[in-house]
Amino acid sequence: MATITKRTAKDGSASYKVEIRLKGYPAQRATFARLTDARQWAKQTETDIQRGRHFKTAEAKRHTLADLVDRYTRDVLPTKKPSTQHAQRFQFDWWRAELGHLALADVTPAVLAEARDKLLSEPSKRGGTLSPAYVVRHLSALSHAFSVAVREWGWIEDNPVLKVKKPTEPRGRVRFLSDDERAALLNACRESSNPWLYLTVVVALSTGVRKGELMGLTWKDVDLQAGRIVLHDTKNGERRVVPLAGPALALLKDHAKVRRLDTDLLFPGQRKDTPVDLRAPWETALKRAGIEDFRWHDLRHSTASYLAMNGASLTDIAEVLGHKTLAMVKRYAHLSEAHTASVVERMNARIFAEG
Repeated sequence: MATITKRTAKDGSASYKVEIRLKGYPAQRATFARLTDARQWAKQTETDIQRGRHFKTAEAKRHTLADLVDRYTRDVLPTKKPSTQHAQRFQFDWWRAELGHLALADVTPAVLAEARDKLLSEPSKRGGTLSPAYVVRHLSALSHAFSVAVREWGWIEDNPVLKVKKPTEPRGRVRFLSDDERAALLNACRESSNPWLYLTVVVALSTGVRKGELMGLTWKDVDLQAGRIVLHDTKNGERRVVPLAGPALALLKDHAKVRRLDTDLLFPGQRKDTPVDLRAPWETALKRAGIEDFRWHDLRHSTASYLAMNGASLTDIAEVLGHKTLAMVKRYAHLSEAHTASVVERMNARIFAEG
C-alpha cells in the first residue's frame, strides 16, 4: 500500500514523500517535487514489486559493468583453461574500459551495438581492421558474464548481448595438401635437421590433432599397444580419444625406444618441461617443398579433407576432430559429394529393384 505525504518547506515549496509497504517486502521510499510524479512512481513500483521485477531493476541500477567484469574475472574466469583465461582477461579489459562506468540497467542492446561497431573499426596489428571473428569472441565473453549475472547473481533481469547481432564471420578456410604437395612436404620434413619434424607432421596428418594438443602430449597419454592417444586438455574442454594407425603408430613405437628419460613429454625442447619449438624447421620445410599459403593448422584441415574424400560422414569427421556440433565440419561437405552420391545410388538400387 502506498502512502503519499505532502511537505511544505519554509519558502512555501511543496514536496511529496512516497512510502510503499507491502507484506513480505522491504519498505520503499522516494520524494518528488510533483504529486503527479509521486503517484506514477508509486503505481509503477507497486506493480513491479508484485511482479517480482522491482528489486532486480534496483540491482541493475546499483551495479556497473565494471562490477560485473570484476566479479566474473575473480569468481568464474579462474575455473577456465589457462589459454581461455589469458584471452578473456584481455577481452574483459576492453569492455571495462569502454563501458565500465555504466550501470547494468543502462547497458542496452543499442549501447552494445555501438561498442561492437567501434571495435570492428579498430585497426589490427596486421593492418586493416579487426576481424569479425575477433569481435564475436569479445561479445561471447561478455554474454556469458551477463548470463551468470542473470542466473546466479540476480543482478539483472535478462542478457542484453543476446539481442545484439554478431558480425558475420567468413566461411571457414579449407586449405589442404594435394597429393603432390603432401609428398613434397613429407620428403622435406624427412630431410630436416630437426629429428622430430617428420614424426610430428605424420602424426598431425594421421590424427587431426591440434598443434597445442600434439605438443602437450605426455607418454601417459599414448597407448601404443591399443593404438590410441587420449587428449585430456582439449579446446572444447572434453576428453577425447584419437585412434593411432599406420605410419604414425609405427613411428611413435620407434620414437618410444629412444625417448628421453628426464621428461614425460613426447616432444621436449631444450628445457625438459617445455615442448620443442618447430617453427623454424617447419618454415624451412615448407620453402624446400615449394608450398605456399599453408599453416600448421592446415594439417588438421588436410586430415578432415582426406576423411571426407575417403567416405567419412560429417559426423565421423566431427568425432575425429573433436567438434561438438557439425557446424564446423560442414566446410568439408563438398569433398564428400562422391560418397554421398554413391550412398543415394545404392539406396535407389535397393528400393526400386525389380522383384
